[in-house]
Amino acid sequence: MEGESRNFIEQIIDKDLAEGRFDHVQTRFPPEPNGYLHIGHAKSILLNYGLAQQYHGKFNMRFDDTNPTKEKSEFVESIKQDVAWLGADWEDRLFFASDYFQIMYDCAEKLIMKGKAFVCDLTAEQIREYRGTLTEPGKNSPYRDRSVEENLKLFREMRDGKYEDGTKVLRAKIDMASPNINMRDPVIYRVAHMTHHNTGDAWCIYPMYDFAHPIEDAVEHITHSICTLEFEDHRPLYDWVVQECEFVQPPKQIEFAKLYLNNVVTGKRYIKKLVEEGIVDGWDDPRLVSISGLRRRGYTPEAIKMFVELAGVSKSNSICEMAMLEYCIREDLKLKKPRMMAVLNPLKLVIDNYPEDQVEYLDAPNNLENPELGSRQLPFCKELYIEQEDFMEVPIKKYFRLFPGNEVRLMNAYFVKCTDVVKDEAGNVIEVHCTYDPETKSGSGFEGRKVKGTIHWVSARHAVPVEVRLYENIIDEEKGVYNKEDGSLNLKPNSLIVAKGLVEPDLAKAEAGEKFQFVRNGFFCVDTKDSEPGKPVFNRIVSLKSSFKLPK
Repeated sequence: MEGESRNFIEQIIDKDLAEGRFDHVQTRFPPEPNGYLHIGHAKSILLNYGLAQQYHGKFNMRFDDTNPTKEKSEFVESIKQDVAWLGADWEDRLFFASDYFQIMYDCAEKLIMKGKAFVCDLTAEQIREYRGTLTEPGKNSPYRDRSVEENLKLFREMRDGKYEDGTKVLRAKIDMASPNINMRDPVIYRVAHMTHHNTGDAWCIYPMYDFAHPIEDAVEHITHSICTLEFEDHRPLYDWVVQECEFVQPPKQIEFAKLYLNNVVTGKRYIKKLVEEGIVDGWDDPRLVSISGLRRRGYTPEAIKMFVELAGVSKSNSICEMAMLEYCIREDLKLKKPRMMAVLNPLKLVIDNYPEDQVEYLDAPNNLENPELGSRQLPFCKELYIEQEDFMEVPIKKYFRLFPGNEVRLMNAYFVKCTDVVKDEAGNVIEVHCTYDPETKSGSGFEGRKVKGTIHWVSARHAVPVEVRLYENIIDEEKGVYNKEDGSLNLKPNSLIVAKGLVEPDLAKAEAGEKFQFVRNGFFCVDTKDSEPGKPVFNRIVSLKSSFKLPK
């Protein structure tokens, strides 16, 4: 690893290994199963898994399920699917915090026996009042000096269901004058008569996150507990818990900056509202940056990994643009996927001098930049469809596509010249008539005149009608994510446009999740939710044009 540029986490790990604090590296990804994962979580997953791989260590998958009020098995399954899809392999190390409830309870009793924890009868509101402020110290609870015997008796009665929710809590006994508010006798257990998705009704008291998390890490022999910056102020409490609970070789917490993406919605309560109101069709709607939404839209694990690497690992928060994520998927797909022809807004093109019943099959390369993808045969006949935007009756300046009297190349086919148009009663062009030059067949090595425009097409007789979904950001980027007056989301009205497109016949056989480039229209993926065999629905992953430039 010499000569490499090392991020600050790698430098810490290198030092710990060199000094013998740890003789191995073990990391974990510890989501709370109270919603679907989003692009920000991908950074944590790939960082933790990547470090374990880099140091030939182990990676654990653990659900931090200490709060039964918000947790569901549905979220557990979706998170497992997302983590596995991103390529983070936990092997046989899938754990639940609730697996350790007895260990956590034993640790709490140990703290009581050491005089380091007490049962408190103050209400949540009173605890807040006693806590003090950033500039003023807190004051001790009137129950702080209960004897070890009384605390032990009361805590066991809490466990046995004797007290109602909110009537008693167990608090760590640390320092109400600490400049760090997290150390002012924090609550470590609460009464909650709730059924847990994993342990059922076995418990009616549940540990608080700040108490449970360090114990989970220590029990699993995690060496480096990598978390986001908002936990930096919680680190002294993390260290206090593992020290007072007397764990050997306790883990080290290290904080890094979250991955923020500009003008996207990641808040669970906002997404829940969008789902409930039918504005999106689920947590996996392709307009969301949930990992399942990105997967359904057609993003790849490789593109997300590239994005995370470009964002980097640092201690300072920064915001990435969506254009950077779009750049990564274009880079990943451009040499891997075939470039096919699809017409999303069809206009009929009739070649008057082409034989009426003739069909010829033209050779078309699957990807000009990657010859290894081979070629395919395209059916060509008298009647075709082109994009509406590829014809203009009165052309604007520098318009090189089809207009009366102008000649263009039909991609992989012939030169055609526009001779006439047919209009409907409203004066709209509904059909364009052309003549073709048989000497200009692509690949025949002809010489002579050149044309400035090349347009794509599909054979009218062979084209397959499909639904094509054109997605844009669900957020109105000019207004920002939230409405300042009422906190609601600033939604863009046309974030989804459904087009009835026509595609070349091979695309009818496309399978769910398969990806293609549609010439000049962007990259597309077969929807995994609404497609049927022989009836693919195509989601636009991203357009072809990029506004993102890699920093030099």
